[in-house]
Amino acid sequence: MWDPDRYLTFAGQRARPFTDLIAQVAADPGTVAEVADLGCGPGTLTVGLARRWPGAHVVGVDSSAQMIAATPADPPAGVEFVHADLRDWAPERPVDVLLSNATLQWVPGHLELLARLAGHVAPGGWLAFQIPGNFAEPAHVLLRELAAGDRWPALHDLERPSAHEPAAYLDALLDLGLAADVWETTYVQLLQGDDAVLEWMSGTGLRPYLAALSGAERDVFVAEYRDLLRTAYPPGPHGTVLPYRRIFAVGRKPA
Repeated sequence: MWDPDRYLTFAGQRARPFTDLIAQVAADPGTVAEVADLGCGPGTLTVGLARRWPGAHVVGVDSSAQMIAATPADPPAGVEFVHADLRDWAPERPVDVLLSNATLQWVPGHLELLARLAGHVAPGGWLAFQIPGNFAEPAHVLLRELAAGDRWPALHDLERPSAHEPAAYLDALLDLGLAADVWETTYVQLLQGDDAVLEWMSGTGLRPYLAALSGAERDVFVAEYRDLLRTAYPPGPHGTVLPYRRIFAVGRKPA
């Protein structure tokens, strides 16, 4: 279960990597007919793709029924949203720009999935994705360590998000015959509000843990995690700083 409203609490910080990703996709608007956004969430960023590539058919795909329900009821002309798993989804026509923003980390074996995704891309088209690479940061390490305790057996076998190092994505794209550019950026995010890092994690990484627990057990777990985060990320005079590393990859298929 995804909560679109909670996910959008820090909409500005979540949007910037998407903007930075598509800035490196140099697809000529005059030649782009099909655009796909895999893992589109509530679609707030997807609709902007219609402005970047006017005249293109833009489809947003997400496996969460809650996210698809939150997409615009009256999207711009040429934009549609589809409830589907990106592992199974296939376009009706080859795609000129295929994007995935902060989604593949939730897909086990996503490195091997890149071959299927690249197969959807038209000759001369682009495959671009961004993946969080911050799973060694305290927010995630503390969460995993807390969940590993004997008190939380329901949390021991959860599927958790994960990422490879940038070089692995570079090799994967080159092996597929794409011209590739891979880089990483650490955003020094300044979050506002009480327990801001907990609020941030509640919209993404904490979600599977919350779904696996209920009632008083969930309350205790969240309270203990909150205390750990307060120590790891003390608020400063301007807010709470959350460094956030992200990995970007852009590949272009030969014409």
